[in-house]
Amino acid sequence: MAEQKPYDDIPGTIVFDSDQAAKGYHLNQFCISLRLQVNRDAFKADPEGYIDQYAMTADQREAALNQEWNRLLELGGNIYYTSKLAAYHGINFQELAGLMTGKGSTAYRAMMVAGGRSIEGNRYKSEWQDD
Repeated sequence: MAEQKPYDDIPGTIVFDSDQAAKGYHLNQFCISLRLQVNRDAFKADPEGYIDQYAMTADQREAALNQEWNRLLELGGNIYYTSKLAAYHGINFQELAGLMTGKGSTAYRAMMVAGGRSIEGNRYKSEWQDD
């Protein structure tokens, strides 16, 4: 079992620490490879064959092929690297954040312009009360 960390109690947050970096190394190498046109072309021509070049777990591979954005972060993806995969699919960063929050791009932007997510009920999971 993984060591408990002081930030594990923050809701909706996956901290990209050294453990996450190690877990997601090959996933992130795949994602960052898509910054080059030759690699995007190869991925487009044969997605499964291209992704097989990277020693990802089956879960990472499935999440990448199925555009499971939040799952990619859970599996060690770095948001800046996974955004390269989103860009490959024509999704800009604001749209990606909207997808990941379930708000959509317009509502996500409005929330951020208004100052971001309220801290009420979002400070610590341990503060949540069972209804």
